[in-house]
Amino acid sequence: MDAANTSWIMTSTALVLFMTLPGLALFYGGLVRSKNVLSVLMQCFALTCLMSILWFVAGYSIAFTEYNDWFGGLSNAFFANIQEDTLSGDIPESVFAMFQMTFAVITPALIVGGFAERMKFSGMLLFSAIWLLVVYAPVTHWVWGGGWLGQMGLLDFAGGTVVHITAGVAALVAAIMIGPRKGFPEKPMPPHNMTMTVTGAGMLWVGWFGFNGGSALAANGDAGMAILVTHLSASMGAFTWMVCEWVKYGKPSALGIVTGMVAGLGTITPASGFVGPAGALVLGLTGGFICFNATIFIKQKLKIDDSLDVMPVHGVGGILGTALAAVFSSTQLGLFSGQGHADGINSIDEQLVVQLIGIGATILFTAVATAVILKLVDMITGLRVSEEDETRGLDQTEHGETGYDL
Repeated sequence: MDAANTSWIMTSTALVLFMTLPGLALFYGGLVRSKNVLSVLMQCFALTCLMSILWFVAGYSIAFTEYNDWFGGLSNAFFANIQEDTLSGDIPESVFAMFQMTFAVITPALIVGGFAERMKFSGMLLFSAIWLLVVYAPVTHWVWGGGWLGQMGLLDFAGGTVVHITAGVAALVAAIMIGPRKGFPEKPMPPHNMTMTVTGAGMLWVGWFGFNGGSALAANGDAGMAILVTHLSASMGAFTWMVCEWVKYGKPSALGIVTGMVAGLGTITPASGFVGPAGALVLGLTGGFICFNATIFIKQKLKIDDSLDVMPVHGVGGILGTALAAVFSSTQLGLFSGQGHADGINSIDEQLVVQLIGIGATILFTAVATAVILKLVDMITGLRVSEEDETRGLDQTEHGETGYDL
């Protein structure tokens, strides 16, 4: 066991959990209307509990047990083979399993943004539970658990496919199948508390250093570079989105700059261990610009009510970052060079083919599986609250509380 590496991954585990509670909860909570703020906070909190339990029971074993190229086995269910002295590499396996648990927590929590303000709490819990075991854990196995995409040489350092594409696609499918909020798109539905959202955004930014830096699984130069490029991409993504909004609408907004930050972070995530600082700036610029326009396209052109822009920010950002990792990981780009392609892959073209296969497979599998799970849940608990309950707000109708009593 390496004490320094163990200390860093334990710290990173705390940082990634901090991204969900309180970071994502506050970020999402401020973006919804005041009558639904507690419902979003409650969903993030409850998912943290439920996903942690399910990861312990079966999720970790499905993801990281070598059974076949597509699906891990159940021999490590309930952490059956993890003891105090069990190692994963040179860190305790308990630390590795807990670090990965925090990823399994935040991914279903991200999906909440796609159906915010209109899904039953019971339906949300059942959907998320099935989704973790049927979608998230198997895709994790494909990429990081010895599965077929990892064997092909897919570059996904911290979750472009595993976290952001799966969450984005699932949120989009859910938004389409559940339908738009009452009044969308004619009725404005602005965030009720931008102070809360900006606070949560700052927590996400800080926590992301553990998300990407911790994925090196060591306290070394890879972790240091991952943190550096993460910060640069977030900064460029935020600034780019702000400028785009300023040019298009005449004023830069707090909502725009924090959304651009998340776009920059989502874009750099899969590439963070493979690109250099100059490449990270390009990724942040690309993510900020393309995700800004993707948000307009999905909401205004397609009229899909992805309430909190999960697909255009996380999904599109994950797709961009996973694809561009093939380019900026190259060592042949001078100032823009990265750390090199996967073993056995010699050119940008070869690596790009692998990246596109990973992107396509993740999108297809997630979309189909999510649709099937939503249909199943709709038959069991129902997905959507009644029109009357939606009008009153989920805080009162689902939880019997109000977010503010002023």
